[in-house]
Amino acid sequence: MATQLPRTRAIIVGSGFSGIAMGAQFKQQLRLDDYVIYERSPHMGGTWWANQYPGCAVDIPSIFYSLSFAPNPNFSKLFPDHYEILAYLEDVARRFEVDKHIQLNTSWDKGVWREDTKTWLVELSNVLTGEKFEQECDILISAIGGLVDPQPCTIPGVDSFAGPVMHTAKWRHDVVLDDKNVIVIGNGCSATQVVPAIADKVKSIYQFFRSPQFFFPRENPNIHPYIKWAFAYVPGVMLLARWQMFHALERGFAMFSTDERGNRHRELVKKISDEYVEQTAPKEYWDMLKPAYKVGCKRRVFDPGYLKALNRDNVHITGDPIVKIEAKEVVTESGARYPADVIVLANGFVTGQVAMNIVGRGGITTAEHWEQHGGIEAYKTTALSSFPNFFMLLGPNASSGHTSVLFASELAVDLIIKLVRPIFKGKASSISVKDDYERQYSTDMQGALKDRVWAKTLRSWYNIKDDRNHMLYPWSSYTMWWQARFPDMRAWTYSQSKTD
Repeated sequence: MATQLPRTRAIIVGSGFSGIAMGAQFKQQLRLDDYVIYERSPHMGGTWWANQYPGCAVDIPSIFYSLSFAPNPNFSKLFPDHYEILAYLEDVARRFEVDKHIQLNTSWDKGVWREDTKTWLVELSNVLTGEKFEQECDILISAIGGLVDPQPCTIPGVDSFAGPVMHTAKWRHDVVLDDKNVIVIGNGCSATQVVPAIADKVKSIYQFFRSPQFFFPRENPNIHPYIKWAFAYVPGVMLLARWQMFHALERGFAMFSTDERGNRHRELVKKISDEYVEQTAPKEYWDMLKPAYKVGCKRRVFDPGYLKALNRDNVHITGDPIVKIEAKEVVTESGARYPADVIVLANGFVTGQVAMNIVGRGGITTAEHWEQHGGIEAYKTTALSSFPNFFMLLGPNASSGHTSVLFASELAVDLIIKLVRPIFKGKASSISVKDDYERQYSTDMQGALKDRVWAKTLRSWYNIKDDRNHMLYPWSSYTMWWQARFPDMRAWTYSQSKTD
């Protein structure tokens, strides 16, 4: 039997940036204090708590990788390390008293919509004890993010390996790397950060990857105390700097179009990347480090010192695939054997599916809803017509390839605040998006995506699968801002208050 918890007005699932921002705006804009945030991990912070590998840092300038309602003048660098980002998020949670609403070690297992009461019945469990709970709420919000579950290692023989095997998102601080032979599998942003961070400690690094990345130089200066002072005490300076950074980053959107302007932009950007590789990396690796695919098809890598580290005698890269793992070696397709004491998985996250065990109006599941709608999607990346009073932060197609994900998250938060205000004021009991608006938005979304560089490209979490893409947003951030700030309320249906 599940323990029945007291009813609450809202439940948020996930205590990363999106969940904390949602809770803070509940308090700031709606004066709502009756909500709960459930987090399955033993600490708040989402990806910034999970990722603690050496070298982990943000790759968007801190002036824009922060919440607009909680500016931070005290970041030490342009691109802060993960512990600074986590400390900032913890400070925001304390400042807005969101931390008092977080329940850790609690998994969201299921949600069922009750049409008669216009509420969600949410099933929860304690991940440590297995104890089951149920709780009723008016509003249910998923803030679980898109990069949550690490990709497993499926190479034959991994279970026979004698040493530690750890994913960058599940780093083991008890593992000593000094004078060890380390195998790194993958070459995305996390691998690019971890390799130079451990290169001077280990005996050797052999890095294996399937396809190259586009690398770009990244300076990471300390923020001068005078600038910090101006951010903190001169009105408008930090806001101006934030908007300047937003517009600077937005210029990168041009590379995603498949028109002539996009082609010219990509040629210029590719030249910058190729020249940087030739100036920094050993010549023997140039062909391996220069992609043949178009710029923008995969996430760009802003180099924290990776290419320079490839000049070290103990750092090596290869495209020879690993086919077998033995107790103290890995064996490649060519038959070569590489010594291995530790294996680091930098192979990313499971992104192909959006798994949510919720049952909406008429008993429909999200899987059934998406099957009826041709694939994973959501109106304004946030809502599904069959699921009243349910919203997603960083839902389908909310990500971009050129700017801060927090921008999209905050816009979704502000949209949700607008939509649920009548419910919390007692003027309505539920809200849902109209099905025809959702379908048209999905059609427009997928049509626009076909005119972007991600369409029909190489395998990556950016690419279109079965001629659909549920990861990326095809329009500019200006469009996203306008649609969230001035929503078309004709798309939404409110039901009357239960007391009417």
